This record gives sequence, structure tokens and C-alpha cells, in this order.
Amino acid sequence: MKTLNATSLMTGALAGVTAALLSLGANTQSSFAIVLYAASALPVLIAGLGWGNAAAVIAVAVAGLTGTVLVSPYFALLIAVITLIPAAWLSHLANLARPASELGGPDGALAWYPLSDILTHLAVLVTLGMIIVGVIIGYDGSMSDRMIDIVMEALKAQEPDYNPDAASLAQIKSIFGIALPMVQGAIWVLMLFAAYYIATRIVQTSGKSLRPREDMPSTLRMHRFSIFAFLAGLVLAFMGGVPAIVGALVCGTFGAGFLLAGFAVFHFRTRGKSWRLPVLWLGYLSVLIFTIPAFFFLLSGLMDTRRAIALSPAGKTTETDTKDL
Repeated sequence: MKTLNATSLMTGALAGVTAALLSLGANTQSSFAIVLYAASALPVLIAGLGWGNAAAVIAVAVAGLTGTVLVSPYFALLIAVITLIPAAWLSHLANLARPASELGGPDGALAWYPLSDILTHLAVLVTLGMIIVGVIIGYDGSMSDRMIDIVMEALKAQEPDYNPDAASLAQIKSIFGIALPMVQGAIWVLMLFAAYYIATRIVQTSGKSLRPREDMPSTLRMHRFSIFAFLAGLVLAFMGGVPAIVGALVCGTFGAGFLLAGFAVFHFRTRGKSWRLPVLWLGYLSVLIFTIPAFFFLLSGLMDTRRAIALSPAGKTTETDTKDL
């Protein structure tokens, strides 16, 4: 662990101001708002991964203070629970290591916190953050219903002949009420993990990384107990009301984790094949265009929940091996 010094203080403060300004830019209703919100996690992640927990904590505190001064305490709270705190916690987990001998590994090696557990923590953090935001803004099923009403009014203005009956409209509202939190949770997990991935590459390139570079195709999985959370979310999603909203959110966040794991499995199993590159492109394009193939990758992630621990020589962060638990 890196100790607190002037460099980590300055790095954390600069990262906090940058994160707050990125969030503020997203608050201007830009078409790239969600990208800017996710990008605001990057400075905190870089500070935490490269300069330790103290820099990440300072970054969160400075970002919250900047958001409070420039906008409002309400705005600062929202960006903290949905972006800043998850980013700081991920960087903390990524920097955790212990002697591999304590886990039955070789002497003189370090065992790093499993990437599968980091991904699972991300799903939990996004779920809790969005629940907190939903409570703050008073989100419920009626809010999604109003959104559908607005869309229908716009459609009727363009197509006067379009007039769905009450039963069809109720069915659309019911589906949208479940789909909205599910999609929001899934997108946010994917965006924050992308920020984590980019941050790790930046820090490793700069030579400041505490955690060694690891082979994500073989280590990026979800914790086996995540399956129970995903199944619980499915059950809640059919209960109606607030439990259904929470269940849909859980399905989205944990489903996104399993989807990422499925893509990692896809990369791992095609490794060394001459046809690997076109098949990878075809797989990603099929998900982007048709969506339905995503269930194949989701299923692959659900079927492979092993925990692989990255090992590195004590005092070195350039080479790693992995050990399955």
C-alpha cells in the first residue's frame, strides 16, 4: 500500500476536481451524458489504482465538495453514490494482496484479490447506488408510466391514426416498467467496468500500477454466489410494484456481470484459433445489432463461475500467473 504524501494528496485533489467537472458536463443534458458520467469514474480509479486508497478517498471528497459548491449537495450526493464511491471501492479491492502461501500457493508470491469478486462487488455497488438514487428522487412505477404517456402523445402528434387500446397501452407500460431499471442497471455496470479496464491500462502503462496485469479472458468471471442474487432478482421481477423494480434492477446489474464473464469465456475458448478474430467481431456485432445473442453469452457466464486468483512474485508487478479456487 502506498503511503499518504504530498504527491498522493495533489493527485487525489486533481482527480476529484476532474471527476466533478466531468459529472457537471454530463449534467448539461448532452447526448453524451451517460459517457461523461461514466468517464467521471476514471480520475478516481486512476488515482486509487496508482497512488493508493488515500488518493482515492481525497478524490471522492474533493469531487463531492466541488459538486456541492458548483451545483448543490443533492447533486454531489448523487454522483458520489452512483459513480465516485464505486470507483474508489473498486480501486481499493484491486490493490488488495496477500501472501500466496496463506492460500496454499507458492512461497515468495502475492495473491491478488480475485477479479471475479471485484466484478461481483461492482454489481452490488451499482444496485445499492441506484436504489439510493431511486429513493431520493422518489422513483416508482408511475414515473415510467408517465414516460410512456409522453412518448405516446408524441407518436399521436406525428401519426394521428395511431391509437392503441387501453389493454395494449397497459401491457406496454408493464413491460417498460421492468425493462427500464433492468437496462439502466446493466448499462451502468458495463460502463463502470469499461472505466475500470481503461484505468488499469493507463496506470499500468505509466508504471504506477500496484496490481499486475492479468489475463482477463481466464480470470473475468462472477462469484458463484451471484447466481442466487440473479435468481432472486428474477423472482422479485414477477411480484409487481416496488419489489419488481428492485428485482429488475438486480437482474440488470448481475446479468451485465454474467454477460461480461460470458464474453471473457468467449475470448478464452477461441484463443489460438485461426478463425478467432472474425468470430469475435461477429459475436460482438450480433449482440449490438440483434440483442438476442446476448443471452448466449449470459448463459456462458452463468455456467462458468470459477474464481481465478492472479499470482505475482512478491515485490514485482510485471508478470502474473493464475490459480483457480
